[in-house]
Parts: sequence; structure tokens; C-alpha cells
Amino acid sequence: MQKIIGAIMVLAVLASCKQTKEPVEEVAKVEVIEKLPKLHYGFNLDEFHVVHDTVRNGDSFGELMLKNKVDYPKIAAISENYRDTFDVRKIQVGKPYLILKSKDTSEVAEIFIYQNDKINYTVVDLRDSTKAYKSKKKVTLVEREIGGVIDHSLSMSIDTLGVDYNLTFALSDIYAWTIDFGRLDKGDKFKVVFDERYINDSIYAGIGSIKAAYFEHKGKTIYAFPYISDATNNILEYFDQDANNLRSTFLRAPVKFQYRLSSRYNLKRRIAYYGYKVRPHKGTDFAAAIGTPIVATADGTVTESTRRGGNGKYVKIRHNDTYSTQYLHMKAQNVKRGDFVRQGDVIGWIGMTGNTGGPHVCYRFWKNGRQVDPFKEELPAAEPIADSLRAGYLDYIKPLQHQLDCIELVDPTPVEPEETLISYTQ
Repeated sequence: MQKIIGAIMVLAVLASCKQTKEPVEEVAKVEVIEKLPKLHYGFNLDEFHVVHDTVRNGDSFGELMLKNKVDYPKIAAISENYRDTFDVRKIQVGKPYLILKSKDTSEVAEIFIYQNDKINYTVVDLRDSTKAYKSKKKVTLVEREIGGVIDHSLSMSIDTLGVDYNLTFALSDIYAWTIDFGRLDKGDKFKVVFDERYINDSIYAGIGSIKAAYFEHKGKTIYAFPYISDATNNILEYFDQDANNLRSTFLRAPVKFQYRLSSRYNLKRRIAYYGYKVRPHKGTDFAAAIGTPIVATADGTVTESTRRGGNGKYVKIRHNDTYSTQYLHMKAQNVKRGDFVRQGDVIGWIGMTGNTGGPHVCYRFWKNGRQVDPFKEELPAAEPIADSLRAGYLDYIKPLQHQLDCIELVDPTPVEPEETLISYTQ
């Protein structure tokens, strides 16, 4: 009987996913087209002599401006008065820029436009009184839906679907407290509704926000929906279908992605090299390539950042009166004693310092001054959504959960995924 009821519910969901649209009567329109100047970066480029180039080795802002007939006092004014907006010392080799020069015979540079990235740019206006300001290109957000089945790894499955690799990192950040992405099972399933960013409706500029996600791991289904839980501080967090916070006090691993659990906490470990004598291992080893970032698994204050004996280079963090963590065998540390770090901050990089047979971080976890196995501890979870927000949240996620349920899963084969595209301007 239960199987029959389940089948009826599945059919009901499938039926609800197929919505018919009423035909819309077309009305003839007469458009009056007025030719307007095409603006780039807020300027009509037809009014200037335009130089497109990139920053080369040895280039400096001052030299570039002097070559293009800009007076030194103007260069000095930009360098001294607009350092917070445009630090001329930090222009990077390979970054593109434009110089807009006057169309008269002098061809003096009037505008310098430095492209910080695909979207953001800085304008240095050298006409009359000099000024500098930051701006960004118009970005169109295109909503996309994907669904897949894990064959080897999440990154490979997402790549098969023809999606930006950075979506893998975004998903691993959302589920970092609930799913060990280094130990996914073949057959695990995922669905995502997210934005892709485009400049001028055609130039891809990376993924935007994840609006809703679904992950099925070891038979357990976990939805994820973003919601502002603290309006005063504008704090956005991800909650599941029951309004539970997906964030925990501690991350499951000090390495975000592409690692292997090479050795677990084991007080009865025996090693052949030591004649099979008991050599307790009070840490958990995460193997990864040298240089892989190591992150703090929770907020806290750095109490040690040094090098000592078999530990090699390491960092120790005190999180509160109960918990501390330690990260061994680093290539280098990225923090010093006394620093306050937030969960997810990079505190060092995987290395092979101290006693180690390969690149990894030995993660040690203290509770009340005693080293314990973090995977066997009931670690404190973050606060669930406030009771006053719960009803609003559950109403908010209903259409998103329905949208996720309607996404079809694509088999792990190199085919183009079905997707829905909805465009709007950011």
C-alpha cells in the first residue's frame, strides 16, 4: 500500500512540473528606432582616439601617462589623493587597459580605464581637475538548472554537465558541515538552481549565487536554501527543508576540496617501522598536493604558529574554553600568534615538514584539554532559524523545493544537460 501511495505522489509531482502556457495573442507593434551613440565604460569612444593595451613588465602608471603627454602634477594628484580608489603601485602585469586620447593634434591622454577583472574597472579622469572612481559593467544574470548523478567525483560530474568548475567549490562550501566531499559514493545525486553572469549578454563572467540545492548522500536527502537569518547585520546562511542551519560550529575537514583521508585517529595503531609496537595516532591525516590551502575549521585565536620537532611547521587555534585544533606539517603558515581567524580562513598550506612520509595535514582536535576523534564527537551545531522567521522561511522555500524536485537527473555521460534559462539584469 505504501509503495502505491509513493508512486501516486511521484506521478503528482511529475504532473505538476508540466505546466501548460496559454497562447498569447500577438499585437503588431511599430517601433521608432533612434540611433544613439554606443557607450563603453560610460564614454562614447567615437569622441576619442582609443588605445587598447595590457600592462607589461616594467610598466608603471606614471610612465604610461608621461608617454601619453599627461602633466606630472596630474599624475602626482592621482597617486597621492586617490590611493584608496586606485593604488597606482598595484597595477598588475597582464591586466588590460584603455587610454582615451583627445582627437586634436596633441593627442593628450584624457581618460585611463584599468580593467580590474571582467566586470569591475577603474576610471582615471585626467580632464580639468583629476579624479578616479570605480565602476562595473552591466551584468545579466541567467538562471540555470542542472541535475546529475555522481560517477567518480562531484567535480567530474559537474564538468560533464558543461558547468563552471567553481560551482563545485560553491556547493562544497554550502555542504561543508554535512557532507564529506572527499568520500562521496557513486550514485549520489545533486540538483542546483544557480545564476550565471554574462557581460553584454554574451561574455561569460562566472557563476553567481546558488538559489537552491539538493544533495542525496548515503540515502539521506539534504536541501539547501539561502535565507537572511539576521536582518540587522544582513547575514545570509543556508538552511535545509526543516529550517535547520546547514552550518556547524566546526567544518568537517581543514581542506576544502581534493583531499584523501589517509590516516584516521587511532589509539591502537601499530607500525611495521617501529616493530609493530603500539604508536597511537591522535590526529586525522588529510592528504593533498603540496601547496593546497589549509583552513581554520572554526573561529578562534591563534595560540601557536611555529616549527617544532616532528610536527614541522604548524598552527594551533583556541576556539573557546572547550575546543582547540592543531594543523601539522605545513609548507608555510599564513597566520601568527595572536591573530583572530574566522572559519574557512586560509591559515597555511599543505607541506611535508617534520616527520611525514608524504604531503598532508595532520589535524588534531582537543576537547577539554584531551585529544579526541572529531568524527566521533557530537559537535555543536549552529543555531536554527529563529522561531519568528520560521513560517516565512517555509513559505519562501516551497516554490524553490518544487523547482528542485522537477529537475531531471542527467546520467554521468558526456551529453549536454537540459536547462532552463531566465534572464534578468543585475
